[in-house]
Amino acid sequence: MRPGLILPDVRVRASFVAAQEEDIAAGDLTGALDRELPVYGADWHTPEGFARYVNDVREEALEEGRRPAGFVPATWYWFVAGDTYLGRIQLRHRLTSQLLAYGGHIGYRVRPSARRQGHATAMLRAVLPHAHRLGLDRVLVTCDHDNTGSRKVIEANGGVLEDERDGKLRYWVATQPRIRDAS
Repeated sequence: MRPGLILPDVRVRASFVAAQEEDIAAGDLTGALDRELPVYGADWHTPEGFARYVNDVREEALEEGRRPAGFVPATWYWFVAGDTYLGRIQLRHRLTSQLLAYGGHIGYRVRPSARRQGHATAMLRAVLPHAHRLGLDRVLVTCDHDNTGSRKVIEANGGVLEDERDGKLRYWVATQPRIRDAS
């Protein structure tokens, strides 16, 4: 089955939990996992606990939804092949001054066992039309200056480097392919 984006869904619980365990075993607790693990980690393995997590993550997309203080509305998408969770990508609906400087509109993560297979590039490509539907003509995507893999993902999706700030490369990516002038 060809991988694709879905909204968070309880049907991939077992695979999602296994992916988080991969990250924990690798000592990679960066990004959302760092804030989610203390709140949800003990309950992810139960159907009820995971359903609560999925509901809370989906609520973050709503303007009036609950989310951590200072966070903007953001839609999470999971990249799955059937019921196999491969990674996630977050689309922030707008930028704060902090996100403009360092975080950008988009953050993504691929589970360790699925890395280096093109999934991050495919996730970013697949989320761009969703960003366009939010009214974003271009999105800011950032990565650490020494993260060659993320840099290649962003550039493969047409990212144009604007600058580097405190070790973060800042790229702008168009949300619609450019139409070439026929003349």
